[in-house]
Amino acid sequence: MSDAPSPSVLLVHCSCPDDASAERLAQTLVGERLAACVSRLPGVRSTYRWQDAIEQADEVLLLIKTTAERMDALSERVRALHPYELPELVAVEVRTGLAPYLQWVAGQTRLPDPHR
Repeated sequence: MSDAPSPSVLLVHCSCPDDASAERLAQTLVGERLAACVSRLPGVRSTYRWQDAIEQADEVLLLIKTTAERMDALSERVRALHPYELPELVAVEVRTGLAPYLQWVAGQTRLPDPHR
């Protein structure tokens, strides 16, 4: 067992209206090191209240693995790219998990050292 502190890993939920927007977000977030991994779950049916009406929509749910340190930048990027006026972006702190996986998430979201 390692004495190294666990990184502050977050699991972020984000719903998208279609496969194309979900794919674009996933590719961008991983490509820009804002996320280590993005899992896409198609076939989600959402029921919600919007502008005083109850709405339903078929969506693709993104499960985004990132760190607390990258959350602000991730949020900005999602707001810039997401087709919804008010995208769902909810982060849940990972309290425990497989230590090597949590370290991997931290490593994949770390910006490269410009001096290397």
